[in-house]
Amino acid sequence: MAKTVLITGASSGFGKETAKLFQQNGWNVVATMRAPEKEDELTKLENVLVTHLDVQDLESIQQAVKAGVERFGHLDALVNNAGYGLMGVFESASREQIQKQYAVNVFGLMDVTQAVLPYLRANGGGTIINISSFGGVVALPFGGFYSSTKFAVEGFSESLSHELAKLNIAVKIVEPGAVHTNFRNGLELIKNDIAEYNPLMTAFFQRYDQPTQHLAKATAEDVATTIYQAATDGKAQLRYVVGEDAQFYIDAKKENSQEDFVKLVRDWFIN
Repeated sequence: MAKTVLITGASSGFGKETAKLFQQNGWNVVATMRAPEKEDELTKLENVLVTHLDVQDLESIQQAVKAGVERFGHLDALVNNAGYGLMGVFESASREQIQKQYAVNVFGLMDVTQAVLPYLRANGGGTIINISSFGGVVALPFGGFYSSTKFAVEGFSESLSHELAKLNIAVKIVEPGAVHTNFRNGLELIKNDIAEYNPLMTAFFQRYDQPTQHLAKATAEDVATTIYQAATDGKAQLRYVVGEDAQFYIDAKKENSQEDFVKLVRDWFIN
């Protein structure tokens, strides 16, 4: 019997490439997105159900999971991919902007996971794959909103991996680097009217690529391949890093003292 995966945020980027890769490898795919009526590629593939899911809408989550089980009979894996980035000066952010970042990247991910877990238990096991970022390990300037949500995803995933181990449900974290998808196009920048921060922001965005410009960046296909590997390798491995730039930042944090790493980041982007 073919296995079934449910993927959030499958309309583009990592999500779409992951949906195509699982389908090519014989899986049933529940490809969820906010606007399924706009999708014209995944709908043409066999054993793919394209359906509505907005991670901020609990009813849509429950309906999407129900539709996937009704179509394919069971669920074996979940890929929590939906999310977006909010960047800018913390002091300038509105409460609504901060809450929305958490509603999508953290609470939405938790709601989808909670909706899927009963089916994984009924199935006798499965895999949950949460898409984090190198920004879930290393926090750079002006990325505190996004990074803090990904830090939350990392902590939640690590704890949940222990909680579900005896139920034969694996939890994995995928940490991509700066992959060129529509993540950057969809990046929300906070309007800043506080003059003192302007030179700091200018310096950061001018230098952002400099520490890793010599390193190869992963593609969306690379991330999809890693997600598929995490779902199928049968390992107790928790974290999967994708991209030399992501590995660069993670290694820099691990291999330096706290004082030295703080100095590195500030020399790269602030001083």
